[in-house]
Amino acid sequence: MSEANASATRITPGNALRPEDIALQDATPGDAVARYALGLGDDALILAQRLGWWISRAPELEEDVALANIALDQIGHARSFLTYAGRAWDKTEDDLAYFRREPEFRSVHLVEQPNGDFARTIARQFVVALYQWELYSRLVHSSDPTLAAIAAKAVKEVDYHRDHAIQWVLRLALGTEESRRRMIAGLRLTWPYVEELFTDHPLIDEVGDAGVRPSELRASFDSAVGTVLTEAELEIPAVPGAVGGGRLGRHSEHLGYMLAEMQVLAREFPGASW
Repeated sequence: MSEANASATRITPGNALRPEDIALQDATPGDAVARYALGLGDDALILAQRLGWWISRAPELEEDVALANIALDQIGHARSFLTYAGRAWDKTEDDLAYFRREPEFRSVHLVEQPNGDFARTIARQFVVALYQWELYSRLVHSSDPTLAAIAAKAVKEVDYHRDHAIQWVLRLALGTEESRRRMIAGLRLTWPYVEELFTDHPLIDEVGDAGVRPSELRASFDSAVGTVLTEAELEIPAVPGAVGGGRLGRHSEHLGYMLAEMQVLAREFPGASW
């Protein structure tokens, strides 16, 4: 077996599974697993694009670097998931990132939401990081070795994202009157999109043991959120949930504008490189 073909089990930090390994390996996902990977990859890709906006705009230099690093981690996760999904349809990661139309994306609405102020971005990061940690912690046991290997690498990085978000929630909530007001507002704007993360789409039945059933993550997520918000002297916002549908290709009004910006260069100069 060649080194590339053995790469699905290369999950240690110094020898982690890379998108380049996935592109070369023989393993090809079935259609259901590919569509599942596509959704996870789209979440990471769209979130990375949102976080990238903060580069040069964060409230302090250290935070500028931190959000950029989190965005790069998400780009790495997106590349792996999209590369693996693309093998089912003979498409590259770039094909899937830059040459799909809005209804073909499968991202959840939460990652599509505008950054808002820094507190709103932190509120979104708080929810996403805790959700992704719960998800990847279980996906490492996937019956699909490539998904398991991608998750094994991702969960270690998301653990840092989780700690980063928690520390900022506490810092803002227990800081000044103004920072607390903004943190509460950020949570209220974020919470309507939480439910979609834990909604079981029919696809999950087709994926079987290769995936993780979203609803099974909810109890652990709620417990982790409750612990942090109690320490921050905050409450879970009592707000109505938003209508989701991102996994079905029904997106918020924000995604189209983002894709136009993200895809314009690749579509203007197909195949360009530097």
